[in-house]
Amino acid sequence: MSAQQETYEIIARQAKIDITTITLESTLKDLGVASLDAIEVLFDLEEHFDVTLPNEDTDFENGTVGQLIEAIDRQIAAKQAG
Repeated sequence: MSAQQETYEIIARQAKIDITTITLESTLKDLGVASLDAIEVLFDLEEHFDVTLPNEDTDFENGTVGQLIEAIDRQIAAKQAG
């Protein structure tokens, strides 16, 4: 399963929304994810992928799901390289 699919599933589960409503262009705010729920989403993503997402990659208001997935991929790549 891809990081994108896994990220979508975690967001859908946390936000209690249909996974088909999530796109790479969606922001967590667009998806109706409240700030506290967004923090939970980020914790779940970090735990699931065993990474730490830098604060600049976790913009609830304007950051897209696609950007979040890119940040996860970068952290995974850095971890594998290191």
